Amino acid sequence: MKNIAVNRSASFEYFIRETFEAGIVLEGSEVKSLREGKASLGESFCELRGGEIYLKNMHIALYDKSGAFSTRDARKDRKLLLHRAEISRIAGRINEKGYALVPLRIYFKDALVKAEIALCTGKHTYDKKRSIQERDTKRETDRAVKEMFR
Repeated sequence: MKNIAVNRSASFEYFIRETFEAGIVLEGSEVKSLREGKASLGESFCELRGGEIYLKNMHIALYDKSGAFSTRDARKDRKLLLHRAEISRIAGRINEKGYALVPLRIYFKDALVKAEIALCTGKHTYDKKRSIQERDTKRETDRAVKEMFR
């Protein structure tokens, strides 16, 4: 599996409760642009609309060799393909207070483009500070171990 884009801020901003793998409805020029790695999940999010889930605000750069066929919006809504049972499970959780549906990464699985989305709950400021502190202590211990075995 080759990662195309990763949402790094998702694990910092949210507690990830459950993940799902979904297909994405794309055009041919979008897939070619993804093969070049020109995508961003920076401020993207998922929305449940009409019994379907859409990935909003994901940027896929225009494919430069598509010529006159590249008259599309780079941040358009893209439909995610999930089983009906998964969609109903997600819908039930989103209706609960505090749950959000966040894209974690976009990747190739064989020749197909897949999205990993997650049901998440938000972190408070003190949780984020604790995450930073844990990351720093882990980094320091890794450095100490590396220095010890030199």
